[in-house]
Amino acid sequence: MTEQMRTSTRDLEELRRRATVWLRAKVGGSVTVSEMSRPAENGMSSETLFFTATWNGRATRCVARLAPAPEAVPVFPSYDLGAQFAIMRLAREKAGIPAPRTLWFEPDPGPLGTPFFVMERAEGEVPADVMPYTFGGWLCDASPEDQRRLQDGSVAVLAALHRTAFTPAELAPFGAPGLRAHVDAQRAYYEWAHGAHRIPLLERAFDRLEQLWPDDPGPDVLLWGDARIGNLMFQDFTPVAVFDWEMAAVGPCELDLSWMIFLHRFFQDLTTGGGLPGMPGFMRAEDVCRTYRDLTGYEPRHLHFYELYAALRHGVIMARIWQRRIRFGEQSMPDDPDDMVLHRATIEELLDAGYEPAS
Repeated sequence: MTEQMRTSTRDLEELRRRATVWLRAKVGGSVTVSEMSRPAENGMSSETLFFTATWNGRATRCVARLAPAPEAVPVFPSYDLGAQFAIMRLAREKAGIPAPRTLWFEPDPGPLGTPFFVMERAEGEVPADVMPYTFGGWLCDASPEDQRRLQDGSVAVLAALHRTAFTPAELAPFGAPGLRAHVDAQRAYYEWAHGAHRIPLLERAFDRLEQLWPDDPGPDVLLWGDARIGNLMFQDFTPVAVFDWEMAAVGPCELDLSWMIFLHRFFQDLTTGGGLPGMPGFMRAEDVCRTYRDLTGYEPRHLHFYELYAALRHGVIMARIWQRRIRFGEQSMPDDPDDMVLHRATIEELLDAGYEPAS
């Protein structure tokens, strides 16, 4: 987790040149695009580029999101950037969520070699993934009161999205609704990512989910999908931008809540495993659910099922990222395929817990 992972094979100067030609055709007149750069943490799915675009005398700090090149071992089988562009606008304009202001979506792969969209760049602080924010830094070193303010503000983003009513047409780009459709899609994703090199631990987790399946999964809402504080930007511990919507879906609210809770646990376990205290009082399930209930009036349920599902989903993704690192010569194939899941011990603990089916 301490090494910078390679996520792209594209040449930045070539991208800058082609982006200049594209933007000139889009807005007309004199156009310049500054030298492009990639953020220190460029994400594990779409590729992110930073640049400043100037046209008609106006300079705008921009971020472009590109679908990954096939040779870069993409994390996901497909990248619907149009849907991402749409949900960011919906979240901002209809739910009042501070998603970055979207500028253009380009579905044609011709200009940059892949579809992409451009949004305005926000300013603030983002909890780090590498090294994880639990190891130290501005959030870990903050007062308990500021940490709680950030936590509550993050949960409030979910509450605002979930309690907003969207039309069937607005929800259509985000897949079939319901928990069963969501799990079936994840199983299909697992087969795509790991069908040739199966991971027994993850298959055991899929089987255990069926045994724990809730009788009433609850109402469906529009889900952020990758709901975690590492995809939020903060100023004074208050959310000012919400990123990374490629996992958006329609399903029970617990899918977002459990993902937010589990992703902190993932980093916290890495931290304590390294002999550091981390942030044990942060993002506790009972606190997150209490805040969500106070904001929405809905009491989250079946949390063991959803925590196991979050751990499983993350396991499929992390094992796919391991494959990417093998592709770039950063890692070797382990003797035991279960070791491709960095949080193997956590999933084993959840599988061994003596929970009964929900009712």
